[in-house]
Amino acid sequence: LRRALEAGWIAGAVLDVFNEEPLPPDSPLYTTPNLIITPHTSWSSDRVVDRSIDLFVENLRRFASGEELDNVVDLEAGY
Repeated sequence: LRRALEAGWIAGAVLDVFNEEPLPPDSPLYTTPNLIITPHTSWSSDRVVDRSIDLFVENLRRFASGEELDNVVDLEAGY
């Protein structure tokens, strides 16, 4: 994909998920022309606000009940 973008064989690409995450800081993908890298946001849809509110409300309930929260960021993993 990178070679195809650099050679102009394809006009552009968007990548959202990788085999190794997070990408290493020195990954050549960061400087590949016409490549957009998104932080797992390709799932975005018309329902994203409703789903985000539902997640917040559920996590608020879990927090108040002393339960483990959903979708917690793992700082050691980098995301």
